[in-house]
Amino acid sequence: MNSPLNSHLDNELGWMLDDVLLVPEARHAILLSADGLLRAHSRGISRDEADRQAAALSGLQSISRSTSGFAGREGTPWRQTLIEFADGYVFLVAAGPGAYLAVSASETVDMEAVSYRMQKLVDRLGKELTSPPRHDAGLRT
Repeated sequence: MNSPLNSHLDNELGWMLDDVLLVPEARHAILLSADGLLRAHSRGISRDEADRQAAALSGLQSISRSTSGFAGREGTPWRQTLIEFADGYVFLVAAGPGAYLAVSASETVDMEAVSYRMQKLVDRLGKELTSPPRHDAGLRT
């Protein structure tokens, strides 16, 4: 169970994601791999919901990355996606090679405080937030 591919199953990093929730009006945080696997989730969000959001946010990141040419130069590295809804925001940031950190928040959240807290968390965790690419996705042992 200590393999990097399986480390998401026990939510070892969940308590670290709770740090982002110290920002008033921040709701949930999840850590996901590039292929949509849930690595960790904060308190207050069920495992099933976090799994569903991880899959969706992986697709969103991929779509965002594909628009780099629209931002300027084709191939410009993706750093962040922000989605605004009537009732709040979803922040999605790079958290190392093959890993992303997502936070949801209400419409009254201090967006700068959330972004700052997310970057601090990414910096603090470093290697812990890195998800290696899966090479054996179709193999079962």
